[in-house]
Amino acid sequence: MAYKAPVRDLTFILNEVLEIDRYANQPGFADVSSDLVGQILEEGAKFAEEVIAPINHSGDKEGCHWDNGVVTGPKGWKEAYQAMVEAGWPALAADPAYGGQGMPAVVSMAFGQFTAAASAAFSMYPGLTAGAYAGIHANASEELKTKYLPKMATGEWGGTMNLTEPQCGTDLGMVRTKAVPQGDGTYKITGQKIWISAGEHDFTDNIIHTVLARVEGAPAGIKGLSLFLVPKVLVNEDGSLGERNSLMCAGLEHKMGIHGNATCVMQYDGATGWLIGEEGRGMNNMFVVMNEARLGTGLQGLAIGDAAYQAAVEFAKDRLQGRSLTGPKNPDGPADSILVHPDVRRMLMEAKAFVEGGQAFILWTALQADLQRSEDAAEAQKAHDYMGLITPVLKAYLTDKGFHVASLAMQVHGGSGYTEHFQASQYLRDARITMIYEGTNGIQALDLVGRKLPSQGGRAIMSWFADIDAFVAENGGEGPVQPFVEGLADAKKKLQEATMWLMQNGMANPDNAGAASTDYLNLFGITALAYLWAQMAKAAQAKIDAGSDDPFYANKIATGRYFVERILPDAHAHLAKLKTGADVLMALPAEAF
Repeated sequence: MAYKAPVRDLTFILNEVLEIDRYANQPGFADVSSDLVGQILEEGAKFAEEVIAPINHSGDKEGCHWDNGVVTGPKGWKEAYQAMVEAGWPALAADPAYGGQGMPAVVSMAFGQFTAAASAAFSMYPGLTAGAYAGIHANASEELKTKYLPKMATGEWGGTMNLTEPQCGTDLGMVRTKAVPQGDGTYKITGQKIWISAGEHDFTDNIIHTVLARVEGAPAGIKGLSLFLVPKVLVNEDGSLGERNSLMCAGLEHKMGIHGNATCVMQYDGATGWLIGEEGRGMNNMFVVMNEARLGTGLQGLAIGDAAYQAAVEFAKDRLQGRSLTGPKNPDGPADSILVHPDVRRMLMEAKAFVEGGQAFILWTALQADLQRSEDAAEAQKAHDYMGLITPVLKAYLTDKGFHVASLAMQVHGGSGYTEHFQASQYLRDARITMIYEGTNGIQALDLVGRKLPSQGGRAIMSWFADIDAFVAENGGEGPVQPFVEGLADAKKKLQEATMWLMQNGMANPDNAGAASTDYLNLFGITALAYLWAQMAKAAQAKIDAGSDDPFYANKIATGRYFVERILPDAHAHLAKLKTGADVLMALPAEAF
């Protein structure tokens, strides 16, 4: 079943909902018109459909190969990666000062939805490089940036983030990898890192690792960590490649999914590295990389759901089983397609509503990333606040729902989904990791209620509530958009009530905040999608009112109505559950489990 990039859906969001032409005066948007973006997405769709998607299934079957530290990717993957580099796709949003094309994040994240859906595992190679690039770009010295970023921007060199060790994942204060200063500006890095995506492969001549380590003599805990640039191959002063650094891939992890991506155990034995930023600021500097990766992971989870949904639709149209409850719809055939059955429609509509709402949520958030560079200080601050607040929600909510959609898609396939005749199994397996890596979804929920909500006295959430209130006030009244606006207003009211409950009960007993966190994040996510669905409904209805008979707009509103009527009511359940507090969760003694 061929993957088809949702170009029309994303251009609708970019041009008619977000109206990116309005931002021509913003940094990075001067030469970006809706026509140009349309051309970029059309070409990006062709690349994803024709180059990446065809190797996804075979890459899942074959996986990566390790031989005495040397890792090779599945057949055809190196060639596809090199074609991506030659076409200039990795450089789309990179800084022109270092060889990039300077496109806004909202454009690159639209293209990213195509590549992640075409092959989640393949998209991780340029994705990890983009994260490492961002960390170096934000924090490293000009000397390091000039030396490494140009080839990372183009994808000629790869990049990674090295945090996790066998004894620590979330609790990075337990990191043991050490860095010993050499007196010449370099450090010797020694230690082991695990679960390093794209840590070793044969796609590029060099891989630039960003490694979290503790300088010898630094204090224990988070405050003693620093971030280092450690290349696989040392780079000479003239930019040519020199000697191999003293690091290697000690093995590959055997995983449930994303088989085409090399998930490595990395061993550093006195490897030469350079400090990124200041000593003791490792976690602060690494958060640039991690936040980039968290947004990418939310995108990845949602994109896998999109691919799974598309496969389920094709299967449902072709699969003949039973007759419609209201009489045969295919009287000349032995049975009707399963698409006639209401419960199959329920699964497909739920998937479609989450996918299309999630696509808008991703692009809205990407626009906030761009607006952080606004010359209007208030606008830039607001966008920065929103990025901090929204990132854990987008990562956790969209990966949860992406996996849910993949599960629905498998159910639509029936037994054919559980076996390997179709790709439903791969989509489900690939989607599952997105809920775990880059900070588990439970950790994202704790980050939201423990750090992001109270930051700056709650300035971000209050601003977001004010934006929703303004939208509701402006778009109330009668007509087809009214249910969307009323649903949004009700969801926002529930989220505001939940926020107040956390303020009143989380301080008195921190376990209350922990117990409520996941339901709070889900309530936040469902409200965010309600906000975006209301905006999409408004834009679609405006086209209909203007005389358009394009069925795209009517179909968009029908899908949104499913979200409002069949998904948005879950907001009530999340509010009810979070207000029960921690007592029922903490009641059992440990030995009773």
